[in-house]
Amino acid sequence: MSGPYRLGVDVGGTHTDLVLLDEADGSIEIEKVSSTPANPALGVLNGVNRFIEKGKRPDAIEFFAHGTTITTNALLEMRGATVGMLITGGYRAIQEIQQQARDGNPFDYFFQRPTPLAPQSLTFDIGGRIDFEGNELAPLDEAAVRAAARTLRDKGVGSVAIVYLFSYMNPSHERRSRELLLAEWPDALVSLSSDVLPRIREWPRMSTTLLNAYLEPVLVHYIADLADGLDAGGVETQQRFLMQSNGGVMPFTAAVAGAKTVHTLFSGPAAGAQAAAWLAAEDAKTGLVTLDMGGTSCDIAFIEGGAPLEVTEGEVARRRLDVPALDLTTISAGGGSIAWVDGGGLMAVGPQSAGADPGPACYGAGGENPTVTDADIVCGFLNPDYFLGGAQSLDRKAALAALETKIGAPLGMTALEAAAGIRRIVDMRMADEVRVFGAKRGVDPQEFTLLPFGGAGAVHAAAVAEELAMNRILVPPRPGAFSALGLLCTDVVHDYIRSELRPLSDVPPTHAEAIFRELEQSARDELKGEGMDPDSASFAREIDMRYTGQGYELRVPLDGIGGADGRADGLDEAAIAAARARFDDIHARIHGHAAAEKPVEAVSYRVRARVAVPKYRPVPAETVIEAPAPEDARKGTRDVWFAADAATETAIWSRDDLPAGATLAGPAIVEQFDSTTVVPPGWRAHVDGFHNLILTRAERGR
Repeated sequence: MSGPYRLGVDVGGTHTDLVLLDEADGSIEIEKVSSTPANPALGVLNGVNRFIEKGKRPDAIEFFAHGTTITTNALLEMRGATVGMLITGGYRAIQEIQQQARDGNPFDYFFQRPTPLAPQSLTFDIGGRIDFEGNELAPLDEAAVRAAARTLRDKGVGSVAIVYLFSYMNPSHERRSRELLLAEWPDALVSLSSDVLPRIREWPRMSTTLLNAYLEPVLVHYIADLADGLDAGGVETQQRFLMQSNGGVMPFTAAVAGAKTVHTLFSGPAAGAQAAAWLAAEDAKTGLVTLDMGGTSCDIAFIEGGAPLEVTEGEVARRRLDVPALDLTTISAGGGSIAWVDGGGLMAVGPQSAGADPGPACYGAGGENPTVTDADIVCGFLNPDYFLGGAQSLDRKAALAALETKIGAPLGMTALEAAAGIRRIVDMRMADEVRVFGAKRGVDPQEFTLLPFGGAGAVHAAAVAEELAMNRILVPPRPGAFSALGLLCTDVVHDYIRSELRPLSDVPPTHAEAIFRELEQSARDELKGEGMDPDSASFAREIDMRYTGQGYELRVPLDGIGGADGRADGLDEAAIAAARARFDDIHARIHGHAAAEKPVEAVSYRVRARVAVPKYRPVPAETVIEAPAPEDARKGTRDVWFAADAATETAIWSRDDLPAGATLAGPAIVEQFDSTTVVPPGWRAHVDGFHNLILTRAERGR
């Protein structure tokens, strides 16, 4: 490999994965290093140094894209900033009241809301008022803003959220408050709700802005440390990008600008779903279920029609977050998930994880609790001498001891029975989550293809597929580094929104066009400030609509309306009518009914700006055979316990030595540097022309 290079980095709870793409020949090289939870930037830099030590010139790395869980972990562990808030006078209780709905069991008498991110002692009423049409009813109390700024500064507050009523219609009071606050306190980090989420509804806008303020110092400091480390290591490219929750990347400069911190809360899992949509494009059209099983958790997504499902409202750690994000669900089902016996004498797995330090018992680093990885190694699914291609040896005896001590002895089981039980629990949990996740979205996974990745995904995929009656599994060539590869398969994406509630019949097409063009100009200005070419951007438009009187709206894309690109010479009456008809169709598809006779309201206008960047494209095999797997790819056999009561002699294969077109029958274990694929009895595996490993039930053929 000679370069220039493109580098994708995914930081997980246990390992940090890196993929280096040589643009000259399209080949890739991967590295996997231990994550460094205390300072994740160190793990990233350690991985980069691995490539440098192998002779790769750091100045030849022209593109750097990074997916991270830094903000997610900071929120889960409550390690964010001390937050102060300025709010419209008389409305300081919104954070405590929130909204009528509550998560979890509505009959839970002991329900408690999460601790407010901005305590009342650091929340200040500010005089001044904007009405629902954006008119100023009362001028801003500038003296109150200055006094609040001094108090917050003197109390050592780390970040400030400014959330005024109807600022999405007129942000002038919020912007003036920021000017006044910075005049008193130049180093303050300030999040404006009109920047973070200029959208209708006070509580979602406040919650999202508070999350942004709470996490902004964490992300800013992390990006600064990482950037300094890259500079020191000779990786001087300014094309440095961070994965967002929406499946696109943004430049480091946008990440540290302040208003986009909340867009990184699903940064980690989004990359894998994006990789699946891009690299398995044909299957993505008919339907994919992605199963990203790493060391700490398992992330699940559905892909239909070529793109991952997407949401604009959700929760993280029981806190409201309204930003565009891929529709993902996460459960505590990773290789490091700890097995334990609950108070009722039942075996349980997770949510606690052994993490990277000390890790599972088999790591030999001091871990005493049995994990899913320990169960996998005791059952024979993992080769203790070939973990990470032999770079790390696993201690099967330590895994056996942990299983016997922590699970077997309390429950009267053998270590093998305990290991099989752990695998059964975690496989059932993942299958149940897929089933429920799909049911909520009206999706039946049976006819979909299961695409597993992450270090443990392919180990458990077949068991999950059998629980779901799925008949086809696609294991990509490098499943352990698939999310990192996804960072080289996406574009720069920015989302913009503006709320303006009025009956659709009262919206002149010229007015809607003006709003869209204003949002698009904001996108061009931002892209230019980030060093991107605004003329290379494409724009997608949407209008959020609802039937009059409804509480929530649906997103209506305008592609193909008003011209081939949704805009042409501008929207006209016919385009507005077509948008209304499309809303009825979407409502009928989602809710099972429509009401074409009822009036509709336009609630918000959305624009997605996209700047295409070069992407990784897999190279097809030069030759494809139609034959059984060659014997020189066979590494031998070992006993594998597909069930606790009996061992099965199982063929072991080297994936790197399997040519395109090769087939093999289960039971089989396919080993590679970054992962292991399990082919149970009754299944077969086929290597396609792009070196994907396709698993099918034997009776179904390939």
